Amino acid sequence: MGRGKIEIKKIENVNSRQVTFSKRRGGLMKKAKELAVLCDAQVAVIIFSGTGKLYEFASSRMEQILARYNRNHESPELATVEHAADQHEPTTEVNALKDEIEKLQLMHRRMMGKELEGLTYNELHNLEQQLTEGILSVKDRKEKVLLEQLEKSKLQEKKVVQQNEALLEKIEELRRQQGRVSGNENRVHMSKESFSSVDICPKPKIPKLESSKDCKSSAMIVD
Repeated sequence: MGRGKIEIKKIENVNSRQVTFSKRRGGLMKKAKELAVLCDAQVAVIIFSGTGKLYEFASSRMEQILARYNRNHESPELATVEHAADQHEPTTEVNALKDEIEKLQLMHRRMMGKELEGLTYNELHNLEQQLTEGILSVKDRKEKVLLEQLEKSKLQEKKVVQQNEALLEKIEELRRQQGRVSGNENRVHMSKESFSSVDICPKPKIPKLESSKDCKSSAMIVD
């Protein structure tokens, strides 16, 4: 079934009126934007809600459209002439930009040594001076870049040397610490060896028994 025809009159219910206002306002703004894009038209929409809140849309600057509206309202013929002038201004500006681009391209080709025919002596001399000045500027910049790179290389080299020196100092410190530990271990080992070589309980001396000959001789002396 199709939608029934809606009677156009003020909606008495406040909530329903606010909902309808929001929906219709969004639709109106959407249609205005589509009209401006599809038809390349200048469109401005100004809406004040029942509570006095402002809603607006402009395809370009609102002030510009309003000023044009006022001029058109005061003098329709003047507004028509201004509209025609506005249509021609972009074309004139585009042509000026095209001419400037062509001049720059021609200058670039001549800087490359091309299309020099038709130039006078003074023009060639000026072109030569420009090229010479450009070459000197390039050389100066090249030298500055090389000096900057050299300075950076020196700084990096100095940093590497400092890092190597710091590493060598750490290695020497580790060697000294290792030497001190080895010396302590040797002293402990030597003290243990000396301690183990000392007899804590010495063995008693046992007298030697005299031989039979010694006994006989001693007996003879006694007799």
